[in-house]
Amino acid sequence: MKPVEYRRMFEAEESQWWYVGQRAIAHALLEPAAATLESRGRTPRILDAGCGTGGNLLHLEALGRAVGVDLAPEAMARWPTRGVRATRASLLALPFPDRSFDLVTSFDVIYHAWVPDDAAAVEEMIRVLRPGGLLLVRVPALEILRGAHDDAVDTRRRYTRRQLVGLLEAAGLTPVRSTYANFFLFPLLLARRTLDRALRREGSDVAFLPAPLEWLFKRLLFVESALVRRGGSLPVGASVIALARREADDQRRAINA
Repeated sequence: MKPVEYRRMFEAEESQWWYVGQRAIAHALLEPAAATLESRGRTPRILDAGCGTGGNLLHLEALGRAVGVDLAPEAMARWPTRGVRATRASLLALPFPDRSFDLVTSFDVIYHAWVPDDAAAVEEMIRVLRPGGLLLVRVPALEILRGAHDDAVDTRRRYTRRQLVGLLEAAGLTPVRSTYANFFLFPLLLARRTLDRALRREGSDVAFLPAPLEWLFKRLLFVESALVRRGGSLPVGASVIALARREADDQRRAINA
């Protein structure tokens, strides 16, 4: 991403409607699954692969012992301020031994131009995941929503739900849950991105809205998180999230044979 986007991310991650709401939806998927990891009698080890400025790491600490990796110097410069554990590394060459983590997360990373091979990135994340461990991936959804924001953050591709789940299945993972997110605002986002293309607007969407809209948009995403927590999934949206499990090694070899 452009350097200015890391500053915007750092300023927005804790309170801006999109970050707060998306985090609530992700945790609606993660928390029940993390409870099964805790039942093994030890604190789950968590890796946030592509942790950016570290905002998600702070919240993942509620589920276990979390560490992160990212390549961007602009992201690294903000880790000391947040007090998170992270190191510089690529998703394609994680600096950890095999089977190091119970849970690996990747929030809006594998779609990026800096990740030229999303399948290889998934394989590398699986390498450091213990058998029985979980991988959660979130990416931008649907090419029809491509706009100025994608140019600003170097989007390589946007995914359908089927494409994301298929990517994880092809790597030998067993899907657990998947859903679109930002469903209620989808018509507004589609209109905005269509207008962006027509007017050739530049710049990202990472910005604070007037307080009433911030409140409303957060509440809409909180409703989505409640639906997901109850086992539902959303039929369309601006993001897509999938949770999958790494099975025992012999089962994975059979799938990939």
